[in-house]
Amino acid sequence: MHKFVIRKPKGEESSQKKAPEEKVYRQTTIESLKRVVVIEDIKRWKCMLEQPGQTQEKLIEVLQELKKKMPSREVLISTKIGHTVNTMRKHSDQEVAGLAKDVYTQWKTFHAENANKSSIEVRSDAKSESLRSSARKLLSDAMQLEVSHSLVENIEREAFHLCSRLIGVPYRKTVRALVFTLKHKPETRAQVKASTLEVSTLVRNHKK
Repeated sequence: MHKFVIRKPKGEESSQKKAPEEKVYRQTTIESLKRVVVIEDIKRWKCMLEQPGQTQEKLIEVLQELKKKMPSREVLISTKIGHTVNTMRKHSDQEVAGLAKDVYTQWKTFHAENANKSSIEVRSDAKSESLRSSARKLLSDAMQLEVSHSLVENIEREAFHLCSRLIGVPYRKTVRALVFTLKHKPETRAQVKASTLEVSTLVRNHKK
């Protein structure tokens, strides 16, 4: 009995083979971990929560970000974010108050169960803090407010955040642009003070 070998065209043979499924990997950054806390972010969120006239949407956005983090007891006390969140539990908006209660309860439970575990804290260096203090002084003069005013702090922290938390050329140019506008455009300054112009919008429009 004769044996025959049947050869198929290469295209036909390869088309019948299923391509292996590609695995999708998600990159996890150290800052996305619950126990890794960037002090600057905590202070910025606190500023946003305490800003008079802050929108409900922004309050919920900040509280949702805080819910992703587990600050150490030391951070809660030193930044006073624990006190701020606790105060938000009495907010007139029920959704905001409910979310603040969830965050506060989550932190309280976590610390009760993990009293001996420490968190990783990321802080700015002394030189950066000095340069940022100078920027706040310029902003306070332009806003005609005390340098310690929460609105001044909020504007500077938002600029720092949008510039990737780096004191570089973009940050310096952004601060200069903000100072010029707030100093020479009283209508814009008034809108920011009255909370009719959100700080995030103001800074985003002047980012360089």
